Amino acid sequence: MNNMPVLFVGHGSPMNAIEDNKFVREWEALRDIIPKPKAILSISAHWYTRGTKIMDEEAPETIYDMYGFPDELYKIVYAAKGSPCLAHKTAQMINRPVEIDNSWGYDHGTWSVLCRIYPKADIPLVQLSIDRNASMQEHYN
Repeated sequence: MNNMPVLFVGHGSPMNAIEDNKFVREWEALRDIIPKPKAILSISAHWYTRGTKIMDEEAPETIYDMYGFPDELYKIVYAAKGSPCLAHKTAQMINRPVEIDNSWGYDHGTWSVLCRIYPKADIPLVQLSIDRNASMQEHYN
């Protein structure tokens, strides 16, 4: 089994989803640098929760958790399928309780980047929250 690299991609402005700039061009270049993943786990700083939560929905919605931007931005739909199997495997690998929670959706911390790197939205995607009560060390472990 080949391991994929772990990437940290800060989304910056949500406008990167619709603008052409150096950040977006670097994100798009990733398609040629790394192999296409079989699935993606996105840990979104915009899903900041009490406890660790993960979505296991088959088809999560795109949500617009930002305000005051051009209408064009709110028309983007990142329709990647979810992966319940990956969600449950991921939850089992984390050494503290993980709650299944499908009340959220793909937030702009996830979709504003992925719509540029993988615009076809053809890779299964699971989003994991950040536990506001856990320390950095607890997140790492």
